[in-house]
This record gives sequence, structure tokens and C-alpha cells, in this order.
Amino acid sequence: MVAVRYDTVFKLYPYEKVPDQDKPARRHPVVIVGGGPIGLAIALDLGQRGTPALVLDDHDGAGTGSKAICFAKRTLDISHRLGVGQAMVDKGVVWNVGKVFHDENRLFEFNLLPEDGHRNPAFINLQQPYFEKFIYEGIEAAQANGAPIEVRGMNAVTALESHDDHVVVSVDTPDGPYTLEADWLIACDGARSPIREMMGLDFEGRVFEDNFLIADVRMTADFPTERWFWFEPPFKGSGQSALLHKQPDDVWRIDFQLGWEIDREKELDPANIRARVDAMLSSQSGEVPEYELVWTSIYTFQCRRMKNFRHGRVFFAGDSAHQVSPFGARGANSGMQDAENLAWKLNFVLNGHAPEGLLDSYDDERGFGADENILNSSRATDFMTPKSDMSKVFRNAVLELASKHSFARPFVNSGRLSVPCVYDGFPLFGVDALDGPTVTRPGASCTDATVDQGFLLDHLKGNFTLLAIGTEAPPQFTFDGVAIDVVHVPSPSPELSTRYLGDAAQAVYLIRPDQHIVARWADFDAEEVECAINLSLGKA
Repeated sequence: MVAVRYDTVFKLYPYEKVPDQDKPARRHPVVIVGGGPIGLAIALDLGQRGTPALVLDDHDGAGTGSKAICFAKRTLDISHRLGVGQAMVDKGVVWNVGKVFHDENRLFEFNLLPEDGHRNPAFINLQQPYFEKFIYEGIEAAQANGAPIEVRGMNAVTALESHDDHVVVSVDTPDGPYTLEADWLIACDGARSPIREMMGLDFEGRVFEDNFLIADVRMTADFPTERWFWFEPPFKGSGQSALLHKQPDDVWRIDFQLGWEIDREKELDPANIRARVDAMLSSQSGEVPEYELVWTSIYTFQCRRMKNFRHGRVFFAGDSAHQVSPFGARGANSGMQDAENLAWKLNFVLNGHAPEGLLDSYDDERGFGADENILNSSRATDFMTPKSDMSKVFRNAVLELASKHSFARPFVNSGRLSVPCVYDGFPLFGVDALDGPTVTRPGASCTDATVDQGFLLDHLKGNFTLLAIGTEAPPQFTFDGVAIDVVHVPSPSPELSTRYLGDAAQAVYLIRPDQHIVARWADFDAEEVECAINLSLGKA
């Protein structure tokens, strides 16, 4: 493998001797194992709410390679609420347009965000270590403002014991081992999760008989900042499919399909990788510019998940809970939805505002999200890599139709790109007493729109929120000790009207702390709102 260590650019959470090492086991409200993007995001979310969060990571900074690079609008919206989204957008490569090719022919292009009125783009490309860097900088800023967050590098969890009301964790460090206790433990320790192994748990699902080569190449090129995907590409040695898109720092991500029975050592030989890259570049520009191999790796398509994401006092989130193929950018983006779903629920339970049973809804809702991602990822894999000659005939017939007729283009699957999860029919969501737009029905996450020279999502600060559009609601509202934010929009913008009113003249929305819509009505009714809040907290 050729790789660049991103901690040559920055270093995260350097190791320091831990005070707990010389004391009896200390009890922490929340311990998070794993200092990747999901673990750091949960810590930042909890800490900003005032809930103490301790992150244990077995490294002292960012590792090798760019890893995940495609971050979707919903992830950027979550990151913006946490105060770190704009830095990501500023550093990242913004893109909304993708193009699909078959051999030398361009079949069609698509725009993932053709409408106005959104703060964030459909996607940015940003190397995962940078993504982590910006979240960690958010943690540092929160710590400076008194947020109870601690991140310990070079603290490897070696064992755990689960009890009815806490978890005992054994930790190893360069200065020796120590023990701590946690009311709740969250495993964000990756696809090879040591916590999952310690607990004797496993994945269920499919491993596809195919391998793909990642080649991150640093070069100066005139390719547009778009996602280009080829079925049966014209360049030699690329397999059945290939993918190209740009990252920051003049780095380009290229994926080549390799097939199943491969010699991994041979395929990772830089000379063989360069032969593939040379063929791809020369087919597009007629020449091969100078370039540097920044990072290379081979991955196997896997669509798998744990049966349950909650096991007593232990939760699993991100890659430790579920895995999907990279096409569709559903891995890290799904993990960020795990993070926002779990953080507010833990905060409410720890503060006594919700019963412990609320935490079971994390498994229900995010298990559904994982199933949705696995279904889309599996379908993409089957379409991209037909398993029989007849399947390939049908696949190519769809591609031929798509080149000429727009009706066939939705059937072309080069990786259905990540979209927000909608919890239709789930028990924590209430009535839909408004003949409103489908996009903002109960269970959906709030879509952005312009409001008062800004954006709607700027007003959703991580609390329960009442959104009153063109109608009256109390200026302040408190229920069962919980302060409810109230946002009044007397004169909605055209985008807000289209996305939240439709044909209705006015509306009141109740929105959860994770920006998912609980219920909506034509008018404010205090009793209806209180019932919906109780429902969303698992009290009904």
C-alpha cells in the first residue's frame, strides 16, 4: 500500500498521562470508544448539551489514507448545527453534478440539488482526516467554553464487563493499564470493532464476490468537479466499472473494479496501479500528466449489519454497527445520522427528561436506516456487476435506453447516493394534521429553506422546536421542565412555502432535537403539542 499519513498535516489528541491511572475506577456518564468521525461527533453533540463525554482512542491522531471522502448534505447540515460545517464546505470540493458513461459514450448527467434555498450543497468531497480535524477543532472550541468533553489518545480498550447499571472498561496506555466505569458505552471503533469481538457479537449480511482498487492521485488536471462513473470503461484494465472524482489538495479519487479472484499483492504493486491510471488518463485527455500516488487500497463489497445496535448499556454506531459498499457514499453519512439520533436521546435520559426505554428507539430507527442503506447498496452492486450473461444483457439494455430516454435513467444504478433517512410510521412520530408537502411529513428530516435573509436550519439549534409559519404560537413554551424553542415565520419565502406549506395557508411543526419532524398541524394547540412531545420521548 502507498499511503500518506495525514498527521503530517495535523495531529489530533496527543497522548498525556491520564489522571484515572493512579486512582480507583471512576464512573463516567458516557464513554465513547473510537476517535473517528462518528465517535468525535457524538462527543461534540453531547458535550455541547452539557452531558460529559469521554472518548478513548487507541491512536494519537489521524491515520493513513483519505478513507471516506463523500459527505452528503444531511451530514453537512448536522455538522453545521455542531458549529463545524462551514469549515468543511470551505475546505471541501463542492459538487452537485454527476455524469454516467458506458464505454466511450456519455449516457446522461444528473444534478443532485437543482433547487435554490439551501445553505449546503448536495455533496462535498473531503478526505476523512480533514473531516475529523474540523470536528476535533469544534471539540476544542467547546472545551474552551466549558463543555465537558475529554479525548484520550493512545488509550486502547482491552476488556469490558457489562452490568445492569454500568459497564467496566479496562484500558491500556503507554504508562500502564487502568480501569474506569461508564453508565453508557458507545462503540465507534470501526468495521473490525474490538468491542464487538469482546462481546462475542457479529455481523449478518452479504459479502460480494468482487474487489475494487482505490487509487488517490495527486495531479493538476482539467477534469470538472463532478462525479464520473463508467460502465465497461474504454480504458484498459479497468474491469466492469470505474469512478473518478476530485478531492482537496489536487487529489483525485479513482476506483477500478478488479473482480473476485485476484492477487492482492500484485494488484497493489505501484507499477501495476500506474499502468491502470495511465490508461485511464490517456483515454480522457490523450496524454498522461505527472502525478503522485497518494494512497492505494483494495476493498471488498460488503453489505452487513449487527442484528441489534443496543446491547444493554452498550451501543454500536457507524461502521462498528453496519457496513455497506462505498458506492453511494452511505457509510460515514449513515454513521453521522447514527450519531445525531443517539446523542440527544442519551442526553434526555441522563438528565431525567425521558425514560430509559427511549434508547430502544435508537436501535429501531437506525436499524431501519441500515437496512435501507444495505438494500440500496446491494442493488447497486448487483447492477454494476451482473452475475450472469443474461443479467448483463438486461443491464446493458437499460444503459442503451437511458442514453436516449429519460424514463430509463432512474433504473441505472451506479450507486444510489446517500439521502436522509425517513422514519415513516415509527412510534415516536405523531399526527399529520396538515395536507402538506410529502418532503416534510412526520418522520422526515427538515429540509432547508431561506428564512429572514438566512436559512431555516440555522434556527434549529438542537432542542425541541415549534415552527409556526404564517400563524400564531406562544413566544415561549415549556413542557415538563423542557424548554421548547419557538421559531415564528410570519411571511414565508417561496422556498419555505413550497417545502412546508404546499397548498396550506399556514402550519405549525414540532421538530425533534435531531431535526426530524414529529408532527404538524394547521394551528397551534398546546394539548396536541404536549401529546406529541410525550410521544417523541417514549412517554405516551
